[in-house]
Amino acid sequence: MSGSEPVDAELKRSAWVSATIPPAYINDPKFKKYTQQVEKCLSSFDSVHEWADFISFLKQLLKTFQAYMQFKEIPRKVIVAKRLSQCLNPALPTGVHQRALDVYAHILAVLGSEGLTRDLALWSSGLFPFFEYAATSVKPILLNLFDTHYVPLQAHLRPVMKSFILALLPGLEEETGEFFDKVMGLLDRLSGAVTPSFLLQNIWLIMLTSPSARGTSLNYLSRRLPRLKADEDITTIVGRDIGLMIRAISAALEDDDSLVRRSALDVLLQSLPIDSVAVKKASTEDRAILMRAATSVVLRRDLALNRRLFTWLLGTEEASQQQVAYLKANALDLLTSTLKEEMFKPSSEYSSSRPFKIFISLLDKDEIGLPLTQSLVFDAFRAMKKGIESESDQGEEMKITASTLYEAVEPHAMWKEFLNTMLTDILSEKPSQQGIQMVRYVLVTHHTHDEEIEAIHLPIVFTATLEALNRNLKRLAEASLRETLSLLLQVWRHTRLTYLKERPRLSGETAEKDPPSGALSFAYSFYEIAPASETTHLATSPHSLIVDTFEQLVRLTSSLAQTLLDSLSQASITRDSLVQSLQLLTGFVEQMQSISDPPLVISWVPSEWLPVMLCCLESKNSSFSVVDNVVSTALKLQDAAQLQPKLIVDQRRTMESLTNSLLDYLRPPWASYHVRAVSLIWQLENSAQHPQVVSVISQSLTCKDSQRVREACDAFGVLWRLTDDSLLPGLRLKIPMMIILDTLRSDDPNLRRIGETWMRCSLKSYLRVLDPLLYDLCDPTICRSQTSLQLNGRQVQGFSYLKPFDQRYIIHLFGVLLSVVKFGGQGFTKIARSTPITRSLLNELGDRTRDVGGNVNEATYMDVVIFSLLNRYLQSEPVAQLAYALGPFNESLQSSAVDLLQTLVARGEIDMIVLQSVESAVVTKLYACVHTGRLDLQNKLLHLLHSTISALHGHVDAEIQKSARISQADQSMDGPRSQISQTSYSTNPLLIQTLVDGISITSNRPIIQHWLDFILMTIPQFHEMLQPAILPLNDCVCKQLRSTLDEITSASRISARTADVTAYSTDADFVMLLNAIERLVLLSLSHLQQTGSVEDDGMNEKPIHESSGLFGYMSNVFSSDTASLSNDDQLSVKLMDNRGLHEAIRVLYAVWDQLVITMPENWDSREESLSLIYVRTRTRCRRVLEHLFRAHPLEVLESSVDCWSRTRKADDSAAFELIDVLTSSAQNVVSMLCDCILLRNPGTLDRPRRHTPCTTLPDVVLFDFLEQYLQRLEGPLAMQVWPRLVQLCRDFIGTSREFKPQVFSSLRCFVVLADKLTQTQMVDDKRVRKELQDTFTKLIDVTLLAVRSNDSSSWIRRGQLANGSGRESPIPRSRSTLGIDEKMNTSASSLIADGTKTLTNVDVIDGVNTYLASDVIPNIRKFLVEADKVATTCGSIITSVVIPALKSRAKPLDVDSSVLAILRETTRIPAAIKAWKNPIIDMLNDNRCFNSSPSAGKEWKQLVKLLFETDKTAMMELLGRITTAPSANIFANKEYEMLLRSLNFRRLSYVILTGEKNQFLIQLPTIQEKLVDTLRNVTAPIVQSEVYLCVRILLCRLSPHNLSSFWPVILTELYRVFEQILISLPSDGAEDLGLILAASKLLDLLLVLQTEEFQVHQWIFITDTVDAIYPPDRWIPIALLDRLAEIVGALPTEGVNILPSILNHHAPVETPVVGTRPMRRPLLQSIHQIDSIRDLIPFFSQASITSYESVYNSGGMVDWDAVEDGLYQDMFDGR
Repeated sequence: MSGSEPVDAELKRSAWVSATIPPAYINDPKFKKYTQQVEKCLSSFDSVHEWADFISFLKQLLKTFQAYMQFKEIPRKVIVAKRLSQCLNPALPTGVHQRALDVYAHILAVLGSEGLTRDLALWSSGLFPFFEYAATSVKPILLNLFDTHYVPLQAHLRPVMKSFILALLPGLEEETGEFFDKVMGLLDRLSGAVTPSFLLQNIWLIMLTSPSARGTSLNYLSRRLPRLKADEDITTIVGRDIGLMIRAISAALEDDDSLVRRSALDVLLQSLPIDSVAVKKASTEDRAILMRAATSVVLRRDLALNRRLFTWLLGTEEASQQQVAYLKANALDLLTSTLKEEMFKPSSEYSSSRPFKIFISLLDKDEIGLPLTQSLVFDAFRAMKKGIESESDQGEEMKITASTLYEAVEPHAMWKEFLNTMLTDILSEKPSQQGIQMVRYVLVTHHTHDEEIEAIHLPIVFTATLEALNRNLKRLAEASLRETLSLLLQVWRHTRLTYLKERPRLSGETAEKDPPSGALSFAYSFYEIAPASETTHLATSPHSLIVDTFEQLVRLTSSLAQTLLDSLSQASITRDSLVQSLQLLTGFVEQMQSISDPPLVISWVPSEWLPVMLCCLESKNSSFSVVDNVVSTALKLQDAAQLQPKLIVDQRRTMESLTNSLLDYLRPPWASYHVRAVSLIWQLENSAQHPQVVSVISQSLTCKDSQRVREACDAFGVLWRLTDDSLLPGLRLKIPMMIILDTLRSDDPNLRRIGETWMRCSLKSYLRVLDPLLYDLCDPTICRSQTSLQLNGRQVQGFSYLKPFDQRYIIHLFGVLLSVVKFGGQGFTKIARSTPITRSLLNELGDRTRDVGGNVNEATYMDVVIFSLLNRYLQSEPVAQLAYALGPFNESLQSSAVDLLQTLVARGEIDMIVLQSVESAVVTKLYACVHTGRLDLQNKLLHLLHSTISALHGHVDAEIQKSARISQADQSMDGPRSQISQTSYSTNPLLIQTLVDGISITSNRPIIQHWLDFILMTIPQFHEMLQPAILPLNDCVCKQLRSTLDEITSASRISARTADVTAYSTDADFVMLLNAIERLVLLSLSHLQQTGSVEDDGMNEKPIHESSGLFGYMSNVFSSDTASLSNDDQLSVKLMDNRGLHEAIRVLYAVWDQLVITMPENWDSREESLSLIYVRTRTRCRRVLEHLFRAHPLEVLESSVDCWSRTRKADDSAAFELIDVLTSSAQNVVSMLCDCILLRNPGTLDRPRRHTPCTTLPDVVLFDFLEQYLQRLEGPLAMQVWPRLVQLCRDFIGTSREFKPQVFSSLRCFVVLADKLTQTQMVDDKRVRKELQDTFTKLIDVTLLAVRSNDSSSWIRRGQLANGSGRESPIPRSRSTLGIDEKMNTSASSLIADGTKTLTNVDVIDGVNTYLASDVIPNIRKFLVEADKVATTCGSIITSVVIPALKSRAKPLDVDSSVLAILRETTRIPAAIKAWKNPIIDMLNDNRCFNSSPSAGKEWKQLVKLLFETDKTAMMELLGRITTAPSANIFANKEYEMLLRSLNFRRLSYVILTGEKNQFLIQLPTIQEKLVDTLRNVTAPIVQSEVYLCVRILLCRLSPHNLSSFWPVILTELYRVFEQILISLPSDGAEDLGLILAASKLLDLLLVLQTEEFQVHQWIFITDTVDAIYPPDRWIPIALLDRLAEIVGALPTEGVNILPSILNHHAPVETPVVGTRPMRRPLLQSIHQIDSIRDLIPFFSQASITSYESVYNSGGMVDWDAVEDGLYQDMFDGR
């Protein structure tokens, strides 16, 4: 194509301009020739290459114009204007600019004022932006041009005034500049042409929208804006919109340039003082904007700025008082409200801490800081609390700022406001806690050590608040009372009593007039607060304030205690308040004891305080917190020497009340408070001179009421058990102990049961009882002598009593000891036999036993009991003289000794028949007692039953041994032997049920220990006989343990600071149940082992007879009906036996998992007891698990894993901690897990004969647990388990011919361990590295079979499945379910239930893809190291996953997120660039690419960006595909060709959109050339629409100044499109409507961005002055869009309903808001297609107003998210 063709095409495309030529010229042949000459001249512009060519072109053009000066019209003026604009490019030399201006001067002279007014947009678009860049020699010419041709237009300049001013303002940068005065004069003339107020309004708009022009604007204002008076109406001077002026100055005050801010403050002081009428009448929003901007200057730390700001706020007077008065009268309220609004509703434009930092900075000026503190400090801290608690990203910064503010505020002013707020809350009639809560929060969060605050203000606040609280106590709401006391506690933590010695000095006037006496009155005077009422208080002692505070505290505690007594219902808040007040009193007394100089003496009346407290303890509304604090406070008051008279607690009534209150909380329901109650009891005992506590306990144990006795025994049992041995409880609590031991021999079964329960649950050690008993039995006052008696001719050695002694007491002691021995049984014997007497903590006991005889150093307790005591008492007789006195009692004494000996050594036998009848009766009676709730008889019955079964077992053993001997002697005796065995013992059918009911029924809870003791003693001894009972009993005990666990965990979760928590369970209950579970499980499994061993022995040889051998005989003995079982039956038996183990492990796991001690936020009275229970129970649980694991490791491990999978939670560290405890090393854990996995898969490993897998545990859970376990291993441990895991992976790889889920699970575990291995030195070993790489690649290859096995048909089915279900991607699965496939896991050995949920192949593939992206690909470089291996593996993954997914989609970009993640991760590997590059290129080149959704386009953004960053030639290749010349093929489909061109442009637009800012700056000239050529040569609307879209993206992705040379083309094209509409409106459905919409969207974006380069030109399209809002009279718009709104709006509707389309396209959209400013966003955001030009009427009519309002309100904020979202919406059609 020739060089003239582009211009010819452009001229033909611009033929519509002829419509604007006057009719007289159209047919004039000279004008036609004139036009031809101009066209010829314009065509030469394409051959311009150097600046000299520009000059030649301009000379020729000027010569042509001068030749036809008779015509007052310029032909082809649009193109002429564009060429002239291009010739004013700043990059061209000055000579070109001068020639261009010569042409402009000629044209403007030819046109005259009328022609210039008509074509102002064409000729101004090149001149206005040029002045800023014009050379010094050129500027006079341009100014002269403006002065000569523009100023005469006068009022016609009104629409262009903003742009005109913006063009001239660069001339005002320097006052000494050459053109400063000329520009100023020109602006003055313009001001006269359009009125000064209108010019100022345009300057306000410029300051708002053009940051670069603010400095020059302020230079103009400083010289032309008059000094305005405060009471003057300035609307006639600055314009009717004062808000515009305020916003303009505010924008300048927030500018980044310090000179601009300084000038803005000068203008503010000169023309807008804070007390002016304009500021006062301005809207609230405008005043806040101004104050916000003005105060922000203090953040700059500039003294000059601060000085100007303080002058504006405080006025011009120099006296401090006058400045404060000025501030309060004019600025304080506005300043306070503005800062407060910004504090509570922070803007996202700034940091949340900004208003607080301003507040802190303003505190530096005392005249501002003090008044502002009084009005704002409380709200400031309240807003800070809200901001910190909002958990925003700036929380830490807010904390630092809050601490800084607390330190910066003047303490006197701050605490004045704090105290005033607190007293208002306390003394007001309306309940309120806001002030109290706020002050407490400040103290807790921000207070650090400050001497002034802690020595002056906090003592005043504390005493004043305390007095106010006492005054208004009856009227104060309960919630306010609790908050006030919490605050007082917090204040007291930072206060020392020494600070209360002297009060701070008051001001002179107050001190002289009426010095206040009371704390509240003093606080009012000190802080100059107006008192709510008059106060009267007298204080005369040297420590008057201390005494007053003590009296106030005593009065407060007494009042609260009386209130609690008077409460008719539960008053938890009152209790809480009483506890807090007692804590205050206790803390006060503790500090009071440290005051010694001068001596402090406080007089008070303890007789008034103590009775109220004691009555409060006995109240039904009391709780342990009350008891605890009353006792603690009473003990502290008793120890305080400063109190006169002293409080005496060591009185019978007082001690009885205190002790009984504590004993009440030693009962079972209050297990949470036992430890603390015991500690308080011993404190009471130690504080008393007499054993008052022992007396009270003894009195309670001897009560007539059996119920109260039982409760007293329970309480004493807890005291006994929790008392340390070092306190010698046996000696100090001897009397209560003897009372308890007496109950063991009581005839009253209830008392006996109580005593036995006490012994079992509370004894702790038999040595505690033995020491005091032996101490009295070894009384040295009992004198004996060795004698020898002749009885029937034989010498008998003995002893004789030489003097009388208290035999009845010794008998009593023997009876007690006998009951202890009978009760203790083997436990007592074991301890007595193994413990030397020298280990006794009672030192005197050793001396007394030495007097009795024997070697004390070697003697044990049993030696002392049997030989030293029992034998001597048994062998001793009184001498003849004392026979009458000592004889009767001596018989009783010896009888007791015989009973004791018989209990220790004797045995007996009973016939079997009698035993069976007794057993039956006992079981029957037991069963009746259990179900009738009779507890007293059960213990003896259980002992009798045990003895009976023991005797029966002896008979059975003898019978079996006899039968065995007969069998060995004669093999033919089978029949008779069987007959004998059938008459042998069989389990009573009622026994099992009785045992189960005895444990499980709630009424039996007090004696459950007896039942468990019986079970654990009987079943192990006779487990062959009682084997059927083991499994039911195990289940029952497990249920009891779980119930106990639920009870204690519920008690620990209940949050009640003062209300009592009920919990019956103790550590002893847990240990008891854990012991039972351990023994029962081991018994059950020991039977299974015996059965298994017999089966193993008999597998290789055929039995002689079904009932032959010991096993067959034994089974007959235990009532087994069949001699042998089938394999299925044997498996069923094993599963039943293992079920008991699994159930036990579940309960033990729950105990281990839930009983973990966590530190509470607030210490509670129950924490000590709960901690004790948790520690002891968890320790015993660990031992049980270790024992079971040693016996059956695989079963226990599988059960633990099963429990982990059932109760999985976020923090499952307890499960892995348990595994680490049970196993010796991580290697064993991994090995066992691998074995368990292989057992569930055929052909991998033979199952051990004794191992029965857990039926509810699939291999996928084992894999998941293994993966989690491997993640927790450290590097050295990973090296140990590496070989075993590799072997597991190889086992699966070697047996896999197709994809199996187990291979995928193996890959997951392998990746976890390999990642840890690469962090160790082991990976440096070549063999290990090769092993890692080979296994890794093989696992990936087998895993990819899941994708490869699905051919194209499966992908089609997948798409159909997705479409049918309404989804486009598979349902995401959790990690634990990935890889499960019923079809792939149907091995014969698998014990997974048939009901296992199956997953489709699509789910498996999605899981594989997700894992490949998340874990495999990120680790490829770390594992494979070599680049070629990395590239090969990545290529395999891309080929198998990504490419098929892209090809199978009708919308290529809408692939699954997992596939996209794979591609995204692969791009991060440099060696894999060949693998991922081609799929992305193919995707872009796919013509279906833009059928995808906009969200998909956003997801691919980073990938496309990375491609063009990596491949530097890709952009040039893409640009090379864009052709601007028409095709030479005459047979080509033109429509299809245009479509391909549009797609190429869209690809270019998408690539630029994905890039960063200025990323494609190097290719910008080529891009511009393509765009310009396309606009010139291709007239198809579909292609030109894509050009406009590309221009929109360039505006978003390039800095504005980089497009300066492109503006003439953009403006010309936009002007052409809209001018064409004015001349000829397109019809409905016309092809040009798409082009018009694209141009409108481009203009819409330009109006949103408001770039400084465009602001000079935007007046062409919209009205950008205040005329848009306040049009003058007879105003005719000249902006293109305003004219279009009138023309298009006047079109007839022709029956078409326009309203629906308008409503659909322009429905109100919520404007995004940043802080308080709405952001600008495009109006045409939601419109993507129009059918009629009428659809754009709202845009045409609203563009000017909306643009003005957005400039007015947005502050330059652009909603970039909405802008980019609109670009994606227009680019991708799959919306």
